Amino acid sequence: MTITVNGLDELKKLAGSDLGTSEWIEITQDRINTFADATGDHQWIHVDPERAAEGPFGAPIAHGYLTLSLFIPLFTELLDVQGVTTKVNYGLNKVRFPSPVKVGSRIRLIGKLAEVQEVPGGVQIAVDGTIEIEGGAKPAAVLTSLSRFYS
Repeated sequence: MTITVNGLDELKKLAGSDLGTSEWIEITQDRINTFADATGDHQWIHVDPERAAEGPFGAPIAHGYLTLSLFIPLFTELLDVQGVTTKVNYGLNKVRFPSPVKVGSRIRLIGKLAEVQEVPGGVQIAVDGTIEIEGGAKPAAVLTSLSRFYS
């Protein structure tokens, strides 16, 4: 369920709150191939299912940066900030990829609004995120995402 806030004051009140869990999304070979085409990263472990089946993971795996790029659509399921003029990604901290995401796996985001800081003209939030793999012992990604919202 999406948490909706209206304006920076309501956003500030959420500091330290759990944001919940997104829906699951499937990582398909088509999604992996499209990402490979967009980035020019066509390493066989991602795009050659036959060779990858014989590789260390037994199947093609998603690019780590593909998994990371899905943070935004997953995050928008958790928090909707309205009543602001501008929303921008500011950066990332402490990104790790503890486990590969095999083709056909499903992932989801668990988020916590770790911090809200004032910046000139708005606020910066730090969201601690864990991207889980359905049935996996370890997460696909663990990160802190920084975003800015301006009034």
